[in-house]
Amino acid sequence: MAVRIELYRSSFEDAERQLVEIGELAVSAFRYASGIEALRVSNARGEIIVLPFKGQQIWRARFDGRDLTMKSMFDEPVDTQVYLETYGAFMIHCGLTGLGAPGPEDSHPLHGEIPNAPFQKAWLEIDEALQRITIGGSYRHTVAFSTNYLATAKVVMEAGSAMLDVSLEVENLKRTPMEMMYLAHANFRPVDHGELHYTAAYDAASVRVRRSIPAHISPKPDYMAFITQLAEDPLPHHRLDPSLAFDPEVVFSIDMLADSDGFAHAIQAHPDGTADYIGYRPDQAPICMRWICRTPDQDGLGIAFPATAEVEGYTAEKAKGHMVELDGGKSWSIAMRMGLLTAVEAGDMKAAIIRIRSA
Repeated sequence: MAVRIELYRSSFEDAERQLVEIGELAVSAFRYASGIEALRVSNARGEIIVLPFKGQQIWRARFDGRDLTMKSMFDEPVDTQVYLETYGAFMIHCGLTGLGAPGPEDSHPLHGEIPNAPFQKAWLEIDEALQRITIGGSYRHTVAFSTNYLATAKVVMEAGSAMLDVSLEVENLKRTPMEMMYLAHANFRPVDHGELHYTAAYDAASVRVRRSIPAHISPKPDYMAFITQLAEDPLPHHRLDPSLAFDPEVVFSIDMLADSDGFAHAIQAHPDGTADYIGYRPDQAPICMRWICRTPDQDGLGIAFPATAEVEGYTAEKAKGHMVELDGGKSWSIAMRMGLLTAVEAGDMKAAIIRIRSA
């Protein structure tokens, strides 16, 4: 039976201190110089740093001696809710009343209110029998005449595993329906000559590159030529050649296929045979986005972003019919798995992806 430990902001100090140790699993708490509370959760394979009161972001993930997290200009999280002013986490929940870059008619911030939301509650769940630690947290967002929801996020680490189980549940606390949008911004570190494998048809109809240019990026001269090439044939982006024009960013929308258990899979295969991995259920998140950003200051790879909408802002996505509508008292949830595969596991996953694509 799991034991639950409530966490409070006042319990976090500048000096790191251990909270829990069961076998190879351990949790310690500290506060960054910026004032942001953090939990370091570790096992024999590596560790993650979770920000329990800040969107429950996974700020860093490191396994088997490798940093899985994208490179950015930020050494630590910043005490702000502005998306681009504290940037570079491994995993960020995005949404929920808006998503993506706001259009001219939108009032929501970039990627919505949840990424840096001040979670009101946070806790640990310790299951010694199963050798499992869960970090949980909840955020209630209430706006008169508009929105009233409860978002509950969880991250699970198990002994001996380089995989994380990440989930989010959203409950509509109103008596009337609510609209919502969601995207899981899982930011891996791209590797030169890494290869992308995923459960989709590798053609321009199923892997569609974004051709619009958001206001926050400034493309270089060769960028649009590369985008035009990818619009005709997406295959060139499957190998992360350093010469390709991923500066400032390239975004795709992908029609993912699921296996017999209902899961879609995507990996970045490293030259050493290991792979970064993310898997999820398309019946929970019917849209998949891919993001590649390779600049001198930011180097990130969204192998697959499970989503309920694309990233053109509330008005555009509503016009496309990309809204989840929750009746009063109803809930929506998503469960994902992400982390690092060994060379053997990566080989098995690559073979499984080929089978799913060929079915």
